[in-house]
Amino acid sequence: MSGRVHRFDERDLAARNAATIAFMHIADGILSTPVWAALNAAAVPMIGLAVRRVRAANAPLLGVMGAFVFAAQRMNFPAGLGTSGHLLGGALLAMTLGPGAATIVLTAILILQTLVFQDGGVLALGANVMNMAILGVWAGWLPYRYFANGPWKRFGVFAGAFLSVLVSAAAALLELRFSGVALNGAIVTVSAAVFAVTALMEGLITVAVVQSAERLNPGWVDRPAARSNRVIGTLAAASIALMAVGVLFISPSPDGLESLLERAGAASREQVLFAAPLADYEARFAEGDWGRKAVAGLAGLGMIYAMCVMLGRLLLRQRSA
Repeated sequence: MSGRVHRFDERDLAARNAATIAFMHIADGILSTPVWAALNAAAVPMIGLAVRRVRAANAPLLGVMGAFVFAAQRMNFPAGLGTSGHLLGGALLAMTLGPGAATIVLTAILILQTLVFQDGGVLALGANVMNMAILGVWAGWLPYRYFANGPWKRFGVFAGAFLSVLVSAAAALLELRFSGVALNGAIVTVSAAVFAVTALMEGLITVAVVQSAERLNPGWVDRPAARSNRVIGTLAAASIALMAVGVLFISPSPDGLESLLERAGAASREQVLFAAPLADYEARFAEGDWGRKAVAGLAGLGMIYAMCVMLGRLLLRQRSA
């Protein structure tokens, strides 16, 4: 450490706050007790409704899509103003699995991120699920379904992904505001700009993935019967490549609430309730920075794949019953 003291002006702090909300995973200690308790209570029945909406479940597909979104969420890209963002994936999951299964898969990802990688708080899990796995999924699903059967399908894919980020971000902003976090005009303005960039990238990435799948196998997204092993294998290979090689290209810009609070001198509000085994997406026993990140990421891929396949089989049994 250099020992230099960095002075934060309002614009700098606003940019760091923007990075916090763009990352979207809220840590413990940030939300007030009434807010996180209410959202935990609301998330449980919403997940139950999602389970009831699942009409069919292709267990391997759930596993591969869960692994792909988990891997893509690790790939932070520059979002401007010294911040970074990443794919949320709720819209992509809704378009390929349906909104019910998408909520379940994204909830499983959030649980894994919280308990294994210390990404998001245990008490704030309901808030993160509500923001991304429920509101984000449905905000992405509705525009897509409206345009899916016409010449504007590509626009529907983009609009759904774009809107899913804005809705998730707006929900996070409201939760922070209701929890007494000071959000002045400068912070909100910069946050809106970062949201827009992140939403734009979400839309472009989602369109690219959907079009690539359709090129490999026309009709793959809309018709479950068209789900080929070729597309599933390609997505699985892409997930492994992102975790094995993509970690070398992750944006170093601030991308989390903990980073913001530490840099702003307000880290005392954030709480860590337990030490996760692969905290910060690093396997401490591995050699080198790349090794620690790659091993942790690949372990996460295996875990989320297994979780989603198991959930898919449980859903199949439920449908059969």
